[in-house]
Amino acid sequence: MLPSSVCRAQTTNHVNTIQTEIATFGGGCFWCIEAVYLRLPGVLSVTSGYADGHTENPTYKQICTGTTGHAEVTQITFDPAKITFDRLLEVFWQAHDPTTLNRQGGDVGTQYRSIILFHDERQRLVAEQSKRAAQSHFSSPIVTAIVPLKKFYPAEDYHQGYFDAHGEEPYCQLVIRPKVEKLEHKKIIQAIPQIKPQAR
Repeated sequence: MLPSSVCRAQTTNHVNTIQTEIATFGGGCFWCIEAVYLRLPGVLSVTSGYADGHTENPTYKQICTGTTGHAEVTQITFDPAKITFDRLLEVFWQAHDPTTLNRQGGDVGTQYRSIILFHDERQRLVAEQSKRAAQSHFSSPIVTAIVPLKKFYPAEDYHQGYFDAHGEEPYCQLVIRPKVEKLEHKKIIQAIPQIKPQAR
């Protein structure tokens, strides 16, 4: 568990005098999760990256081997006055299938595991409660891990904003677009990104 002072430093900062918080989620390919949260009002920045592994400064090539222990994750900076951590979690449960272990559709491997990395004790409690509430919407048990964030490594620049930069590629058309459009039709997210993706 991180010292409380470290947690506070990670979860609270100021962007143009706006108090912000940070959430870190993994739900399969980070291109998919990133595309969803970029379209959510109240989110200030979204960065794809790697977390919960044992290799320092991992590369995408290393991640793909499944040997570094990392998950592909998305780190979200948000304005809690406009959107709550609990609301981010509600979207998270709808943006992927949290009942499949180490897999999202055709993406298979521990790097695609469903995971919530909490930044402090409050986030842990909210995440646990949200997971229990979400279970009623699934017939199979939710397998999402809820663990403390130890280290987040931003992914290479070409991963940031991938869907919006490469929307015509087959993976984007066949895998990401249907997920995004489903949430758009449910009025959960906006049709276009609300912010620009974060580059390193």
